[in-house]
Amino acid sequence: MSVQSGTIEDLRASVGLRIADEQLLRTLAAGLADVENLLRETARSDVKAVHEAASHLVEAGGKRFRPMFTLLAAQFGKGNHEGVVTAAAAVELVHLATLYHDDVMDEATMRRGAQSVNARWDNTIAILTGDFLFAHASRLVSELGTDAARIIAETFGELVTGQMRETVGPGDGEDPVEHYLSVVAQKTGSLIATAGRFGGMVSGAEPEHVEALQRFGEIIGTAFQISDDVIDIASPSHESGKTPGTDLREGVRTLPMLFALADPKTDPRLRELLAGPIGDDDLVEEALQLLRVSKGLDSATATLADYARRARAQLSALPASAARDACESVADYLVARTR
Repeated sequence: MSVQSGTIEDLRASVGLRIADEQLLRTLAAGLADVENLLRETARSDVKAVHEAASHLVEAGGKRFRPMFTLLAAQFGKGNHEGVVTAAAAVELVHLATLYHDDVMDEATMRRGAQSVNARWDNTIAILTGDFLFAHASRLVSELGTDAARIIAETFGELVTGQMRETVGPGDGEDPVEHYLSVVAQKTGSLIATAGRFGGMVSGAEPEHVEALQRFGEIIGTAFQISDDVIDIASPSHESGKTPGTDLREGVRTLPMLFALADPKTDPRLRELLAGPIGDDDLVEEALQLLRVSKGLDSATATLADYARRARAQLSALPASAARDACESVADYLVARTR
């Protein structure tokens, strides 16, 4: 299998992308190959230590959903060209930079099947590498004009604000569920929204189509996180390929947990288990069983379905095409993968 066809198959498997149009498939594959080359070129440095650290996550791969969505959004304009590839690579560099910083904050030891940079080197190297990638993302975006530079700066602000709000937690009187959803919209949705906005804008799509792509991106980005939250509780490891209860072990309160805690009928034992990180495997399994029969999981699943519906509704503003069908398939997949 070629690198290009392999990339599309990986996307189909990871984000549920369904594309019947062979020309669109070839266009996306070629665009993603160009993005990959630009990512490697941008991460290159004459300083060996910088090059090794910056290339670490680029070479580790990943879903590349953000650049794929940038390329897909460009199909509503004049299609892929050098500017669109530049925008797609810049968005992915921002995403990679946030992963370096996230691993430091989470004290992670693994990322995408490889040792994390903070574990392989140290926290300082990881933070500086993230900054290095942020800088190069800004340089790439500067080639797209002042509007694009302003948009990426605003996106940086949203990402940082979301992370700070997550760290601090909801304020007095603030609904934890609403706080969580708005934080996810900032931390995850904002960059995917910018990916869609850049793809449409740089390719010359109509302003109303650019706005629809931006809104779709923010909603679908939040839906991705909710879907992961549900899977972490509801799906056995042999089905999801992931170890369930990861969030419980890390003491992260996800949407199903927040809904469960908000329900006055929730089992007191579950409230006790959700008070902090759970280190014991038997206690993790107990918490999972209680969450699976709680209203919290049902409420989170219903919220996911609503976000997928809202995302599809944004696509109605776009002209019927294979690209729109592909976007709809992602929204459908996020719901289907949790069943």
